[in-house]
Amino acid sequence: MRRHPVALLPLAVAALSAPGLAHAAEGQGDWIVDARLRYEFVDQAGFANEAEGLTLRTRLGYETPVWNGFKALVEGENVTALSDRYNSTTNGHVVYPTVLDPETTELNRAQISWSGAGADVVVGRQRIVLGAARFVGNVGFRQNEQTFDAARVAFKVSPTTTLTWIYIDRVHRILGDDSPQGEWDSDSNVVQIDSKTPIGQLTAYGYLLDFESVPLQSSATWGARLTGSRPLASGPSITWEVEYARQGDYGANPVDFDLDYLALSAGLKKDARYVSVGLERLDGDGARGFGTPLATLHAFNGWADVFLATPAGGLTDLNLKAGTTVPLGSRKLKLAAAVHDFSDADGGLDYGSEFDASASLPLTPRLSFEVKAARFTGDLPAFADRTKVWVTLELKL
Repeated sequence: MRRHPVALLPLAVAALSAPGLAHAAEGQGDWIVDARLRYEFVDQAGFANEAEGLTLRTRLGYETPVWNGFKALVEGENVTALSDRYNSTTNGHVVYPTVLDPETTELNRAQISWSGAGADVVVGRQRIVLGAARFVGNVGFRQNEQTFDAARVAFKVSPTTTLTWIYIDRVHRILGDDSPQGEWDSDSNVVQIDSKTPIGQLTAYGYLLDFESVPLQSSATWGARLTGSRPLASGPSITWEVEYARQGDYGANPVDFDLDYLALSAGLKKDARYVSVGLERLDGDGARGFGTPLATLHAFNGWADVFLATPAGGLTDLNLKAGTTVPLGSRKLKLAAAVHDFSDADGGLDYGSEFDASASLPLTPRLSFEVKAARFTGDLPAFADRTKVWVTLELKL
């Protein structure tokens, strides 16, 4: 039985393309206009054909001006395939590798928000990104983003501490309405405390996820994360990240399990230049791996998206990341690269390695360009070699 206690905004909006539309006059609210054109290429072992997808994602919406602390927002989204030589998981083109950008037209966001008395409240279909999006995010890289029918309350307990509670009624996933996995019914609660401390930003959380549609994805995860930086006498700052979580069965999940998560990172940063070495370990018990079903998974464990689901033997990701910016006249070219070495949770079984690189450049204050690539080389037949390339042009008004 589906539950909709927070579906308070029965609105229907078709996603439109309006390239000439800009912000409304001051005091009259804001139009939301966002268009992203992207070419994605995939060459994957085991497929005779290479995937080539050219998709256009457009969003059109409107946010009202503030009235007594209240605002309302509505936004439609459309994804159109201009070239569909790829498997979107819903178009039936199974002779091609997968590109997770299905065609869709949907209501992306429809929410009412209120701010006041040290609290921020959002009710309705909304975008939710917590921290680095390792556990809850909007999967913003994909053309059809993930949004949530939810109620969210963030309360400032003190000048340095914020308490957040979220109830999630339904998850609108990137696979779209045509997929049987495009929506998940949910009875989930998220609790998170964020606090600034002398040694960095401390986050403690509990993610109690219960999915009626997919009970095997239900879990309870409790953990904490500390991130910080400190300047050195030589000029750069040393950075660090430490996170640990414990996950077990919850809600409708019929399987008993207890799994660990550990992430460690240390690096140096100066201005826009950085380098870091990191280790991320997701436990596995031989039957299932530590799960993060609401995460922005593309941002973790390599851009080739080989490990969107943690293997049953778990996953260890040892990585080296670096980035910088290069002035090009009045603009700045942003460069980033990463190397990953993947194995099982115990480190005894090699899965493969990956190299990622990207370059992005703002062409105008509202138009940006990006080229991005990933090359994964697998050490086991279960993890096929693959090369992916993305070329993106994005307009935001």
